[in-house]
Amino acid sequence: MENNPSSSKSGRKLVERDRRNQMKDLFSKLNSVLPPQSSREGISRPDQIGEAIDYIKNLQIKLEKMKEKKGNLTDIVRSRNATMNMEFKSPQFKIQQIGSVLEVVLVTGLDCPFIFNETIRILQEEGSDIVNASYTVLQNAVLHKIHSQVDESGNAASRISEKLKNCVNGR
Repeated sequence: MENNPSSSKSGRKLVERDRRNQMKDLFSKLNSVLPPQSSREGISRPDQIGEAIDYIKNLQIKLEKMKEKKGNLTDIVRSRNATMNMEFKSPQFKIQQIGSVLEVVLVTGLDCPFIFNETIRILQEEGSDIVNASYTVLQNAVLHKIHSQVDESGNAASRISEKLKNCVNGR
C-alpha cells in the first residue's frame, strides 16, 4: 500500500463498515431465535442483548428443572417396575372345581419355571387327568391355565389347593 493518507483512511472505513455489517447480521440472527416482542424496537441494542441474556438464562433454569423432573419420573417408573416384578415373585394360584372339571390358574414370575412342573406333579399325584394346559406371557408374569378331570365325589380341589400352598410357601 502507498503511504497515501486517503487510501489508508478509506481502507479503515471499509473494515469498519464490514464490521458493522457483520454485527448487524449477527444481531439479526440473535433476534430471529428469540421470542417476538413488540417493545424491542424502542430499546437500545445493549438492553436488547441484556434481555437475550436473561432469556437464555431462564431457558437454562427451565432445562435444569426439566432434567430434574425427568430424573424423578424415571425413578418412579423404575420403582413401579420393581414393584411389579416383586408382585409376581411369589406364585399365586386359584383352583375351581365344577363337577368333574378342575381348573387351576397359576400366575408366576418369569423366574419361576419349576412351579408349573410341580403343579402338574401334584395334580397327577391326586389322580387327576390333565386335559389341557396353556400359558401366556404378560410383561413380567406368566399366566398358566390347567384343565383336568377329577373324581366328582372326592375333595380334590381342597387337597390340591393345600398341596399347592405348601409348595408355593416352600414347605
